[in-house]
Amino acid sequence: QVQLVESGGGLVQVGGSLKLSCVVSGLPFSGYAMGWFRQAPGKEREFVSAINWNGGSSYYGDSVKGRFAISRDNAKNTVYLQMNSLKPEDTAVYYCALDGLPFRSSTSGSYYSPSGYNHWGQGTQVTVSS
Repeated sequence: QVQLVESGGGLVQVGGSLKLSCVVSGLPFSGYAMGWFRQAPGKEREFVSAINWNGGSSYYGDSVKGRFAISRDNAKNTVYLQMNSLKPEDTAVYYCALDGLPFRSSTSGSYYSPSGYNHWGQGTQVTVSS
């Protein structure tokens, strides 16, 4: 059974930092791209970042470019999201997600849409207070 477990969310002041982690179990993690999405109340799920299966390429939504950094440790079956210079509009539930196919490249565009992923974590709340 595939499981994704996020951690690291919390309450932080404007300008602060948080680091989210997502541990994956139940399949060969190193063969899959990973993504982070977020969803605020009343809004659609939004692409935040993705990293390809070997960690060689990363991708970001426009709203987080230059502030967030994604990374992965295939030896620990873990993907991370370092979030810096946080803003109130970053407040949301953050979800990690596992790509639907192994060794898929970003050229398909699948990284950017929730439909490209078939396993999700339970989400972790990030709240940025002003």
